Amino acid sequence: MSAMMGFESGRSAGRLMGAPLGAGAAALQAGPAARGALSPAALQVVAQQVAPAYSPIVLAGFVRMIEFALISVIGVTLYIITVYPNYGYVLEAYYLLTAVAIAGFAVLAFQAADIYQVQAFRSPVSQSARLVVGWGFVFLAVAAMMFFAKLGDHYSRLWLGAFYGVGLITLLAFRFSLYGLVRHWTREGRLDRRAVVVGGGSAGEQLIGALDVQRDSDVRVVGLFDDRGEDRSPPVCAGQQKLGTVDDLVEFARRTRVDLVIFSLPITAESRILQMLKKLWVLPVDIRLSAHSNQLRFRPRSYSYIGNVPVLDVFDKPIADWDVVMKWLFDRVVGTLALVLLSPLFLITALAIKLDSRGPVLFKQKRYGFNNELIEVYKFRSMYVEAADATAAKLVTKDDPRVTRVGRFIRKTSLDELPQLFNVVFKGNLSLVGPRPHAVHAKAEDRLYDEAVDGYFARHRVKPGITGWAQVNGWRGETDSHEKIQRRVEHDLYYIENWSVLFDLYILAVTPFALAKTENAY
Repeated sequence: MSAMMGFESGRSAGRLMGAPLGAGAAALQAGPAARGALSPAALQVVAQQVAPAYSPIVLAGFVRMIEFALISVIGVTLYIITVYPNYGYVLEAYYLLTAVAIAGFAVLAFQAADIYQVQAFRSPVSQSARLVVGWGFVFLAVAAMMFFAKLGDHYSRLWLGAFYGVGLITLLAFRFSLYGLVRHWTREGRLDRRAVVVGGGSAGEQLIGALDVQRDSDVRVVGLFDDRGEDRSPPVCAGQQKLGTVDDLVEFARRTRVDLVIFSLPITAESRILQMLKKLWVLPVDIRLSAHSNQLRFRPRSYSYIGNVPVLDVFDKPIADWDVVMKWLFDRVVGTLALVLLSPLFLITALAIKLDSRGPVLFKQKRYGFNNELIEVYKFRSMYVEAADATAAKLVTKDDPRVTRVGRFIRKTSLDELPQLFNVVFKGNLSLVGPRPHAVHAKAEDRLYDEAVDGYFARHRVKPGITGWAQVNGWRGETDSHEKIQRRVEHDLYYIENWSVLFDLYILAVTPFALAKTENAY
């Protein structure tokens, strides 16, 4: 279930407000990340233990797959027990196909009965009643089809009756087990969406009140942020304490789990909203604009809803729900294959490094990862031990005396990056494809990257990768100028907005050809 922890940005909402909101839009380029201290109230929330979130969409999908498999296995097993021996141990394939068809039909019936929602998983009596009705409907429909198609003589009544009874008991047992598991996850907060409200006053009070009165809502408001003073935005709004300003929210979201940001400000406050979005779009969260108190009304399909509260989608988390699962599987499967296939190259490179200079073969370096978290990545050592620069305070240049003879070769060919497969497969803090993680003190023209490029930290909305769209387009190696890091960030943001598994496959396929161009790699 670890893969449950979970695109297109809401540019249509941006157009409604009169400005583009795409991640690469110059209008929303953010400044350096906030590094100020949080308020005592915010620190108190940050100190709380928060479990990683599970996606309700992925959970419902897994339940569908499990129930489909359960029903299919029950049908086939009962056929082997009750029918197979009577046919002289000759396999009748139409029984197996019928079992699978009933499984598919049952999943559709349960979907129509609306019992593939987290709210249903939390209500064992209600979901059991609907399940019994749906299961009974499936077998009534199957019996009717057999009757009208005159197929009754081809099927064992014992098999059909046992299939209904055993299947129903098994499904009910599974659902009650699921109820216990979902109840446990709910207590841990894994199925909640932790939300913060931006904007206090009467509008914020109305929004928080509207969210609080909803039954079975998965949205849990954990705080309020507002740039206005206490005369216009009181320190407490609808029971929620004001935790700080929007600048503080950026730092807050990097220290604790925030899934959703909701603006309570009216659409007419366009300039204020845009100023705040310039700071918040760098975060890997969903951003919504509340429309429940606005006088301006759009067509109903223009809104999405948080319970009964209408909102306009501004930004979506780049990779969420099933996309997280797909990328997780892609990294683990392809990463493991790459480790196995490249193991001889690992051994040869390690031996060459050991023979060329004294010191360890591997080198660990602190870098920025997902949501600006510090991670340790592995590399083959390419410098002399006494000259190693773990923070990359000084960029490697052409003919750099700190680099060993073997180091020059493995840096030009990017073989020094191969140990990062350990990060992908074993630690899970890197992906095969994504924005390249930069060292914490990396600079361009004597300025830290986040100071040199507006919106730099927006590239950390997804997990970093061993290779990326910037690298295969020639923006790898030394970043000694503002233009080079700017272009790298632009390509990273394009990748984030257009991610797909096929895009990852394409980048991996062209990476060897990109590595052949070594003019910028020292």
